[in-house]
Amino acid sequence: MHPEAPQPPCWFSLAEGRAVLDAEAPLLAEALRQRPAQPWLWLAPLPVDAAPDSGRGWQLQADGNGWRGAFRCAAGLPLASEAFGTIVLQHPSGRPADNQGLLQECARLLVPGGRLCLFALNPLAPYRLRWRGQGLHAAEPLSWRKRLRAAGLTPEPVSLGLGPRWQVDTGGDPGQGAGMRAAYLLCADKRRLPLTPVRQGAPRLATAAAFRGSLDGQALQ
Repeated sequence: MHPEAPQPPCWFSLAEGRAVLDAEAPLLAEALRQRPAQPWLWLAPLPVDAAPDSGRGWQLQADGNGWRGAFRCAAGLPLASEAFGTIVLQHPSGRPADNQGLLQECARLLVPGGRLCLFALNPLAPYRLRWRGQGLHAAEPLSWRKRLRAAGLTPEPVSLGLGPRWQVDTGGDPGQGAGMRAAYLLCADKRRLPLTPVRQGAPRLATAAAFRGSLDGQALQ
């Protein structure tokens, strides 16, 4: 048998790609800290030496058509439904349409009210010339919003642009909209909430009476 040909290095492991990941690091760490009582899942393009000190969570990195890290698996994630408060999906390979199954998996894994944070490359950035020919795909936020909605998630109307514009650096503070930045952050929430019975009777009437009393008090001031 012939030995396998060595795989080309992932673009994100090069200086140009590392600059993008470094720009994303503060927002990524903030996302993982938002729900300290709930575990998080971080799907990354590269192995990470140590995850941020942000509570409990799992970090996996892309491995061909699957994932590896604490465990190895195929594209389908063998994890319990509604197990995570936050999922960070950092630069999934392929186009938005290619990742519909992954987005649906993320929606399944999120608790009601949970959040998906998607980092993606911006096709309008001058920096795109630095990843040309590397097998990467970039898409505007509109394309990702369409796929996120199809997966049952509610995307935010505004993305955050971050990363370099042309020079290999972190690019400074994030700005509203992808603009000309190399990457952007787009968040989406799982809005489906469990139905809860509405309490009827005396407790509800007492609350209404207290509310009317507060309004009468404001009228006298």
